[in-house]
Amino acid sequence: QVQLAESGGGLVQPGGSLRLSCKASGTIFSIGDMAWYRQAPGKQREWVATCTGSGRTRYADSMRDRLTIARDNAKNTLDLQMNRLKPEDTAVYYCYAVINYLQTWGQGTQVTVSS
Repeated sequence: QVQLAESGGGLVQPGGSLRLSCKASGTIFSIGDMAWYRQAPGKQREWVATCTGSGRTRYADSMRDRLTIARDNAKNTLDLQMNRLKPEDTAVYYCYAVINYLQTWGQGTQVTVSS
């Protein structure tokens, strides 16, 4: 059984930083695109950033200048560095990956930005 496990969420003050991590485990033959999504209370899940298997990155326009996404193919991990966080960044952040050609989601990690 393939799983994605996120970590690194928590409470941070406005203007602060957090680094989220995601690790894929199980019997893995291939991992394609990996990405982060988020879902704020009462809102639909939205895409945040993607890192392809070849390392190409894309970011949501609303957060582009505050994010860095990176993956380690040897360790099957995906990180998201978030800077200058705002209260509106409060959400559950989900890791997503295409593993063995199947879409796979993590359970999510809560990020709360509040003073």
